[in-house]
Amino acid sequence: MSDIILKVENISKQYRLGIVGTGTISHDLNRWWSKLRGKGDPYLKIGESNDRSVKGKSDYVWALQDINFEVKKGEVLGIIGKNGAGKSTLLKILSKVTGPSKGEIKTKGRIASLLEVGTGFHAEMTGRENVFLNGAILGMTKKEIRSKIDEIIAFSGCERYIDTPVKRYSSGMTVRLAFAVAAFLEPEILVIDEVLAVGDVEFQKKAIGKMQDISKSEGRTVLFVSHNMAAVKRLCTRGIVLENGKVAFEGESEEAVNYYLENNGSVNEGVLNFDKKDKYAHISKVEIINKKGQHSSSVLMGEPLTIRVSVSNLMEMQRVRVTIIIKAMSGVKVAILRSNEMTNRVFSVANDFEMQVLIPDFRLMPNNYFLTLQLGENNDTLEILEECMSFSVLENDIYGTGRVPLGVNIITYLDGEWELHQDGEII
Repeated sequence: MSDIILKVENISKQYRLGIVGTGTISHDLNRWWSKLRGKGDPYLKIGESNDRSVKGKSDYVWALQDINFEVKKGEVLGIIGKNGAGKSTLLKILSKVTGPSKGEIKTKGRIASLLEVGTGFHAEMTGRENVFLNGAILGMTKKEIRSKIDEIIAFSGCERYIDTPVKRYSSGMTVRLAFAVAAFLEPEILVIDEVLAVGDVEFQKKAIGKMQDISKSEGRTVLFVSHNMAAVKRLCTRGIVLENGKVAFEGESEEAVNYYLENNGSVNEGVLNFDKKDKYAHISKVEIINKKGQHSSSVLMGEPLTIRVSVSNLMEMQRVRVTIIIKAMSGVKVAILRSNEMTNRVFSVANDFEMQVLIPDFRLMPNNYFLTLQLGENNDTLEILEECMSFSVLENDIYGTGRVPLGVNIITYLDGEWELHQDGEII
């Protein structure tokens, strides 16, 4: 147990909906009377789970309910879940920004938090002054801060503006400096919410690299909240999935990401039905199917993908062809799949049918895309459904190197093997 640096026991957080405060004098009197008799808050016995999609009957809601986990020294714990699942509330409790309604947190050492852009920064003070201010809040001495300030400024990339008031910083500059302060002032536990999304690609790579260094080399603990599933898989050793304020899954980071993708908005999507038409042949449904055979609107880079097109047909059709066009959100065509070009078979049908194509290695970069569908017979085009369905490609460690292909305005990637040649020999 000596290597356990953070222990969360039965943490729950309750909020009252509608207004700020306890609500009414009667509620306050009930709380006071219960406290006088040595009993707990009576309103903690009521309340509904934090499901935003359902209209509740209670004025109280559990943002978190009975959260339990332990984190070891040097471990990187990923906390993932849909918006409103309770991730930020949990981090605020761990950072002591707010207190829990029930439960206990045991920690060893200092906690540094980066919960939102510019947390703890004073807008009228310069970047340099804010570094000293944040360092002091973290319990650092002036001497310790001075020994690190050059590294902090260099990492942030804000050298030119370091003596300018923070109110003139962009959001990206602010988060760069805030992250640098939190990372370099050596807290035992570093808590990071989804703030890296504000930074550019270069900064995200630097920040993730720094988090890997402080966890592996320096043995410090990181709690990381992100919607970037590839970053969670690459950076974290374990993962927790929150659903409606409760822990739905805890395990290895890759297993946690897979659970999240399968159970939180990606499965049971990826299906689109079209209205019936008077035409004798028309597209009635399109499905995107992942490698597990599940409908999904989120696809990982490099994984197998099946696209299935269903057609309602009332007559005999000769030389049927189905075309699938994949477009970027800008409208640029990035790929095309034609049934008559990809097979030597001639398809002739007399009733309803389905045609599907299996793509064994989906080689598109992370982004959002559209599908355009075409149905044809012989040389005639019977139907075109322009940009009828959208889906997203998620980052993935497709090369197995711990790095994800990155780049602005890059649509696809290739596989290959690198070799170093020197003096006519392969090294």
